[in-house]
Amino acid sequence: MKKFFVVILSCIIAGSAIAQQTTKQLRAELKDKAIREARKEARQLEKDGWDVAPGSLPLPKIIENAWMKEVAEDDNGNVRYIHADGNAVAESKSAAEMQATELGKLQLAGQIQTNMSSLISANIGNAQLSTQDAASVTEIVQSAKNMIAMELGVVDPTFKLIRPIGKDKVEVQVRLFYDTKQSLEIAKKVVRQELKDKLKLNEEKLEKLMGIQ
Repeated sequence: MKKFFVVILSCIIAGSAIAQQTTKQLRAELKDKAIREARKEARQLEKDGWDVAPGSLPLPKIIENAWMKEVAEDDNGNVRYIHADGNAVAESKSAAEMQATELGKLQLAGQIQTNMSSLISANIGNAQLSTQDAASVTEIVQSAKNMIAMELGVVDPTFKLIRPIGKDKVEVQVRLFYDTKQSLEIAKKVVRQELKDKLKLNEEKLEKLMGIQ
């Protein structure tokens, strides 16, 4: 019997080691693929006339850094960052950059709002809301995009690319990243306050909607 348990334990340990090795291999392959895709994207961007700001890293390296962020994971194996692109044309680089960044922020806020909607939808049943309150909760969450964007504050682009358009205009492209966990906490703060103000929900129901209970 003792030998049987030793064999089982050995199998479990071996299986765990194989799983860890497989995970490492998958992450290494993912990193290699990200680098290949980054180089491919950089070549296309250069071909399309995009360039970096003076003093910045070379375009291929900037794109590689962005791709590595896209495939980054947290300690639980979840996507670490959400990301969005913004693009704008203006008569000056600064104006185009500001517009592109704001558009990117709205994209980020839209993704955060979608993630928040999924969380709330999964928890509405636990909160035991009336049909009317449940519908109001859904409506409030769906309208929270602009408030979430405001709450994000300043989001510095991971990269900014520039190219001239005609004689007197410039186009700017940015890519923004935001920590997934932090973004959800911001959304919870915004939505929680809206639900509290507009529906007068008690703390217990708010906690259940946020997935805390």
